[in-house]
Amino acid sequence: MIKNIKNDVWVGFGIGVFLPGVLISMVWFVMHQIAYLAKADLLLIGCIAVNALLLKYFFKVNKENTGRGILGATFIWGMLFFFYKLSQS
Repeated sequence: MIKNIKNDVWVGFGIGVFLPGVLISMVWFVMHQIAYLAKADLLLIGCIAVNALLLKYFFKVNKENTGRGILGATFIWGMLFFFYKLSQS
C-alpha cells in the first residue's frame, strides 16, 4: 500500500504533518492525564522523530519528492516545538 503513494512533495508534506499530529495529540492527552508525565517533553520529540523513520523509508524506495515533503514538515514541527518550549519559560 505504501508503494502506491504518489511521489509528490505535497503528499509527503501531508504525511509529515498528519502522522506526528495524531501522535502528538495522543501524547498531549496522556501528558495531561498523568501528572508524572506533565514535563516529559521528550515524548513530543519522539513523535516528531517518527518523521525521520518515514524519511529514511521513502528515500530507500526512491520516492525523493515525498521524502522532501516529509523533511519540510519535520522542520515545521521542530519550529513549533521550539516556540512551545519558549512559551513555557
